Order: sequence, then C-alpha cells, then structure tokens
Amino acid sequence: MSFRRGVVRQSKFRHVFAQAWKAEHCLDDVRVTRVTWEGPLCAANPKFIAVIVEAGGGGAFLVLPISKSGRVDQTTPTVCGHAAPVLDIQWCPHDDNVIASASEDYTVKIWQIPDGGLTAPLTDAIVTLEGHSKRVGIVAWHPTALNILLTAGCDNVLCIWDIGTGELVYQLTDAHPDLIYSVSWNREGSAICTTCKDKALRIIDPRRGTVLKVREKAHEGSRPMRAVFLADGKILTTGFSRMSERQLALWDTRDLSEPMAVQEMDTSNGVLLPFYDPDTNMVYLCGKGDCTIRYFEVTDESPYVHFLSLYSSKEPQRGAGFLSKRGVDVNKCEIARFYKLHERKVEPISMTVPRKSDLFQGDLYPDTAGLEPSLLAEEWIAGQDAPPVLVSLSGGYTPPPSKHRDTLRSRPKLPHQANPTTIKETENERPGQPVLSRETEEAAEKVKTEEDQLCEVLAEVRALRALVLAHGHRIDALEQQLARIEDGDV
Repeated sequence: MSFRRGVVRQSKFRHVFAQAWKAEHCLDDVRVTRVTWEGPLCAANPKFIAVIVEAGGGGAFLVLPISKSGRVDQTTPTVCGHAAPVLDIQWCPHDDNVIASASEDYTVKIWQIPDGGLTAPLTDAIVTLEGHSKRVGIVAWHPTALNILLTAGCDNVLCIWDIGTGELVYQLTDAHPDLIYSVSWNREGSAICTTCKDKALRIIDPRRGTVLKVREKAHEGSRPMRAVFLADGKILTTGFSRMSERQLALWDTRDLSEPMAVQEMDTSNGVLLPFYDPDTNMVYLCGKGDCTIRYFEVTDESPYVHFLSLYSSKEPQRGAGFLSKRGVDVNKCEIARFYKLHERKVEPISMTVPRKSDLFQGDLYPDTAGLEPSLLAEEWIAGQDAPPVLVSLSGGYTPPPSKHRDTLRSRPKLPHQANPTTIKETENERPGQPVLSRETEEAAEKVKTEEDQLCEVLAEVRALRALVLAHGHRIDALEQQLARIEDGDV
C-alpha cells in the first residue's frame, strides 16, 4: 500500500520537521561497536547518553552526560565489566542513574552511574544476573513496577528478574521455538508482545507463563521482525514481505487474524527499528544502514497509520537512541530527539512542531510518565497492575525527590541512621549537650547492626511471601487449565 499523501488530514503533527544539530554539538571520535546484533546500540535519558563501543578483550559501553559535546577522548572511562561484547543497553525508567546491559557472556548486569558521569572505568556492577545459557540480546525494564527487568537470550528463553533481590521470579522456556527478535511491554506491564525467527507474533502473560494469542507469519519475509505495544493496546510491527519489501503493520490484539493496516515502503534490507511515543501516538522508524528516519501518526481513523514525513541525510545510521520525553526542550516545541550513531560520531536530531508562540504548548505535551513507579516489585509479582504515574512538562521537567530512589540492593533507612554531617551540625548548634561516651557509641553501633540485620530478614521474608503468592496464582491457573482439558473443553 502506498503512502496516502493526497488527502489533507487535520493533525497538529502534520508539519513536524526533523533537524540535525550543528557539528559542534555532536559527539566526535566515538568508536561505535561493530557487533552484528540488530539492536539500537544506544540509550538516552534526561541525564545521560550511553553508546555501545568497540572494546578489546571484552564488552564496554560509553556513558556521557547529555550536555557533553565535541571530541570524546580515547581515555574517557567506560563501563567495562562484561567479558564479551555488549549487545543491548536500557536505562531504568524509575532511576536515571541506573542502566542494564546484556552481553554475549551470558549475563545481564545492572550499573549505578554517578551524577556527572564516570571519572574512572566502571567494572563492578551492583547486580549481576545469571540465568541464560547463551548470549543475552534483549533487556526491557517494566514500565510501571520498580526493579522488574525482562531479559531474552539466544537460548530462546525469557527471564523476569526482581533486581532488588537479584532473584529470577519467572522463566518462560517453552514459549518460543527459535531466536527471539524483540520484546515489548504493554503500557501497564500486564502483558508482553514478542517476535521470533519463526515469523510469529505472540502476546504473552509473563506471570502465568501462558501465550495468550499467536499470529503465525505476521510478516512473510525471513528477515527479522520487530513489535511494539501502543498505548491503546494495539501492536505495531515492522518486517518484510515475501518479495523482501519492508512493511509496517498495525494489529488489534482482540483479533490477530488480519492486520488493521499494512504499509509497504521499499526493498532495502535494513531492519526497521520502531520507536514509539505514547504521548503523541507517533512512531518513528529507523532502519539500520538507512540514511532516513520515517515518522507516522497512529489514529483511530482509517487508514489508522498516517505517514507524516521523513528525515534524510547523506550518512547511514549504525543505530539510534531515543530520548525519553522528560528530556526534550519544551521551549523549542521539541517533541522527540534521536541520537543517530555514525561510524565514529553521535549526532542529535530534533523533531520539532513549528509554533509562533513562546508559551508552553500544552496540546503538544500531555502529562508523561515520570520517575515514580506505580508499584513495588512484590506488588506486581503478586498480581497487581497499574498505569504509569504521570507528571507535567510545563516549564520543563525536574525530577522530584522520591522515597523509592536508591532501592537497588539497599534496605529501608532507619530513623536513627542520620547523616553524620547532620549529627555534627546539631551538636554544634547545641554546645551544652554532653558528647556520647565510647561505651554508649559501641552500644548504639551494636543496636544499629542488629536492626540492619532485622531489616534484611524482613525484606527477604516479604520477597518470599510475594513469590509464594505469585506461584499460588500460577498453580491455580494451571489447575483450572488441566480441569478444562480433562473435561474436554480445550
């Protein structure tokens, strides 16, 4: 199906235009990895940009402050704790200083990046996840539950982890007969959609471990497919036709028998990576090896997927990072930003809606998902779901303080665990107070240690209780399914 350019359609995104930043604002001398994995190789959030780079004798990725520009010195420290090339990276949606990386060394590692960036090579991860028997190519954070991470490996297995405890809470070993190409959570995190080398599109309930729906041969071609859940529950896929034409398709999850819309683009062989913005309902297609980025708007009106425009340049892209909405410049009506990877350069590209007014354009910036999680890990494991907690972008975004921050591998802070600086200041303000004796300090330290140990035990008990509840739900579901089979209903 060709693009419908003839019909004039009312939309505030019809005139979105893309513009590359000036050369002095690019990152130069970045040795982007040559690994043949079909991933974006880059991730960005309001604080940092991360790029997988070439590394001798292991795997590494570069993490730089988002404000950094110009030449990147070869001595710039990297995150280099993997024993083999890194294949995928993704920032945590609930903490801008935490990033997950997947590698050919069969492991997934979670890293804490200090504010301002790295001052020395980072080799010690705060959590290392070991559960795959082959290289791991996909990491996907849960959109609303704190510390829940999904990983997919070349062993055709999906794993779901609680990062706070480092435990493997769910493992799906039988859902995919072949290599998993992509995984996407729905908006509330209650289901995932996957694409596989067997050309099937699957919708899966990860907690029950059941495949809810399957569409065989979503795209006829043999090249890799990608799929992404949209905000309204539909699924958008990219793939290839039998004649090797690149395709975009929209699916209604209630009925996967036929796509709602299909658009064929060209005969290039680069895999189309879809980047979806739930606030504007726009999809950006970035093909590896392409010189273009196409963008579309998805609506409820036929033909549902409306081609808007494309950005074209002279140099092909090796990959691309998509900045979360919290990081865009609302004063310039920037609705999206890409970080295009060249062979030795990272080039920012802004998507902007032209407006004459200098006032905040509320229609372009509905409330967006903020850092605050909707659920704790144990709540999601126990069966709860919740939509994202939204924040306003009016006047730009500043992260609020959160009680859930720094929860990785940490325990609740007790009332007596005050900051040493605060204690000193309090003592200075009240010079008449006697200084604690050595015996009193030792007794306080002993109480503190005992309370720390008690907190650890309580946290482990809560995690085990949530795990038992989750497994109870799963056993109930399996027993019901068995009863239906025995009754001949299935």
